[in-house]
Amino acid sequence: MTPLDHLMVAPIVFPAIIASLTMLLMRRHRTTALAVSLGGAAAMLVVAIALFAMAQDDAIRSYALGDWPAPFGIVLVLDRLAATMLLLSAVLGSVVLAHAVITGADRRGWHFHPLFHFQLMGLNGAFLTGDLFNLFVFFEVLLIASYGLMLHGQGALRLKAGIAYVVVNIVGSALFLIALGLLYGLTSTLNMADLAVKVAALGAEDQGLLRIAGLLLMAVFALKAAVVPIHLWLPRTYAATMPVVAALFAIMTKVGVYAMIRTVPLIFGAQAGAAAWVPGPWLLPAAILGAVLGFVGVLAARGMREQAAFAVLASTGTLLMPVSLWREATLAAALYYMVQAVLAGAALFLVADVTMRRRGQYADAIVPGPRFAGQDAAGLLYLVAAVAAVGLPPLAGFIGKLLILDASFAAPGWPVIWATILASTWIGVIGFSRTGSTLFWKAAPPEADAIAGTIRSRAEFIAPVSLLALLVLLTVAAGWVTAQTRATAAQVMAPDRYVGAILGATR
Repeated sequence: MTPLDHLMVAPIVFPAIIASLTMLLMRRHRTTALAVSLGGAAAMLVVAIALFAMAQDDAIRSYALGDWPAPFGIVLVLDRLAATMLLLSAVLGSVVLAHAVITGADRRGWHFHPLFHFQLMGLNGAFLTGDLFNLFVFFEVLLIASYGLMLHGQGALRLKAGIAYVVVNIVGSALFLIALGLLYGLTSTLNMADLAVKVAALGAEDQGLLRIAGLLLMAVFALKAAVVPIHLWLPRTYAATMPVVAALFAIMTKVGVYAMIRTVPLIFGAQAGAAAWVPGPWLLPAAILGAVLGFVGVLAARGMREQAAFAVLASTGTLLMPVSLWREATLAAALYYMVQAVLAGAALFLVADVTMRRRGQYADAIVPGPRFAGQDAAGLLYLVAAVAAVGLPPLAGFIGKLLILDASFAAPGWPVIWATILASTWIGVIGFSRTGSTLFWKAAPPEADAIAGTIRSRAEFIAPVSLLALLVLLTVAAGWVTAQTRATAAQVMAPDRYVGAILGATR
């Protein structure tokens, strides 16, 4: 093990330390605490870039905590998929945190910064862990932090949505533990690589319980990803919380998708008998419904935050369509689309935040109002974010959908996938066009009250512009990015490589 390999623990250790320091410093030394928080996010971004560069050699690295070998000890695993998600999380976290500080959204409570970094810790741990039980642990870390962030700023609607959010996730956690208990009872292990070996060796008498365990596990991941029909918690939760928090939450539904991509080819692939390729045939219909209902929600939304929340739901449905086919080509297309979907969803929330701050009492309601300061700039940002989210040329959303259409061609159910993507995109275009024209082009009625509010700083545009610039970069560098996603998909769909890298000589 080289000294660089120790960087693998940094995405978990760094946020834990930063969260603790900001908690201690925030009340009496706010300036110092802000410097520590922003510096920690920047350091995490540097580490994520370094780990992404390490993964370019196509090796799968494992880090045994306490020097206990797998499958007996806790291992962290760095491959192309984990490195990509770590980099995406670090980029999004840095931009969103900067926006929170610039706009003063972090001042609505003392614990924003500690909770924010604990959230990043949970995300990073979920991406790096090679053990299902520790995946559960890191899910709980990010969920507990998200409970606090969701309620940040208080408010009756936020509290009501927060209670529903907590209840839903408690149910999901209980099902997760039941699934883990079944798997451990069948195999005596929860190490993912070891599970891949032992699940394949189970006899016929254990196949029924194995399938139940696999389906329960996929149900939990589907709940986290807000897959139809267990999606109703997402629009209410994301629309009620502060936009800057919802922008970070744009990656949380994708954690559920990541968990499916990580576990299904590895543990529940063709070798898994009765549990092979769970969740089976129901994932594609659920994904299709998610894409359609999401964009219908975009069309019917009454506020910008609600519209952004439905756009996140639609992107998850679109993403799961190619994932459900479990082919290397479709998975590569899905990974490209996932990166742009996270950035586009977060950009919609930040544009909504900038707009509602300038509209005073009109907030983010989709109704004509008096002209506000920075309206032209906000309208342009909204246009670019909407083009990316709905998947129109020339931005990365269009390329992502084009890749999905091309990769899914001739696959089972391809006509339905094509029809869904084209029809839902058309619905989304109408929805975003309606909102844009109402907010930024239509004149307010003569009896409309003047906007009451303070003058806002132009610095508030920095974060949304940064996310949209990243989307442009993702478009310009589409050739290099697609090469990365193809290599990542090839690694994911070769479970023997993962098992060999983790278990090695102990296999």
